[in-house]
Amino acid sequence: MKKILFAIFALILYVTPVKAQVVPSDTPVIIASDSASTSAIVTGVIERVVEPKQDLTQPTSETKSKLERVLEENPVGSLAWNNFLRYSIDVAVKKGVPVNTVVLVLLFPLVVAMVTAARHLVGIRGVGILTPALLSVSFLATGIWVGVLLFLIILAVSTGSRYLLRKLRLQYLPRLALLLWVVSGSVFAVLLGASYLPLQGIVTVGIFPILILMLLTETFIDLQQSRSGHEAREIIFQTFVLSIATSLLLQWELLQKLVLIWPELIYFGVGLFDLFMGKYTGLRLVEYLMYRPLTQDQEEE
Repeated sequence: MKKILFAIFALILYVTPVKAQVVPSDTPVIIASDSASTSAIVTGVIERVVEPKQDLTQPTSETKSKLERVLEENPVGSLAWNNFLRYSIDVAVKKGVPVNTVVLVLLFPLVVAMVTAARHLVGIRGVGILTPALLSVSFLATGIWVGVLLFLIILAVSTGSRYLLRKLRLQYLPRLALLLWVVSGSVFAVLLGASYLPLQGIVTVGIFPILILMLLTETFIDLQQSRSGHEAREIIFQTFVLSIATSLLLQWELLQKLVLIWPELIYFGVGLFDLFMGKYTGLRLVEYLMYRPLTQDQEEE
């Protein structure tokens, strides 16, 4: 299952964008005379440029031009020991590698480090490390609130279907296949209903983020089967919090620029942070706050 998730995540980086045409509200009015020989006269034409939302998962020309401009405004110079990664980025981009793909690949270890720190140092409970990281990339591709809405719908449908399919007493794999069959039909129904409503954010979502959200439901279904209802809901909620936080981190333009200008600092800094975090064997922040009254009582005695 993990191999499938990694393959889908790789495919997101190369998905072909769909360009949307934005019609400005102040579109000029063309007034033509009644005479057939008179040409149309356009007066007071003012063009308004609407900058689309930047999306790292889509190699659109707008995103590439903005990030490539960062590389052009900050030349790397000659190759040296302290800029070999920055130099490699320039070479890769000139050879045709999308610059937004480079940014996302270099920032993904930071996302994983944040999820690990939240679990290992703070004590936030989540569904592993891979699940929040993949959810953050999906939310980045769909938009945070659209992604959360889609996944909540998928999770609700899969949870309800699990209780219904339990009465059929099917084997695990056929039951899972039937569950995904129900989820697929439900997603299509949501897309069809959204096309009749002013919910274009859902209609324009790509196929690969939806597939990731659908496949990750298996993880949450297994969690509900192995844990109590309250504990499962708590873990799912904290996983959502981690995913939204890391998705906002990926959308931060300043961080995107920093990873292009000083990639050695961020990339190897994350590696050192992971190394030192692995050496930490003390209490988590949540555990420290939980046991702090006990330690204070012992000190007073």
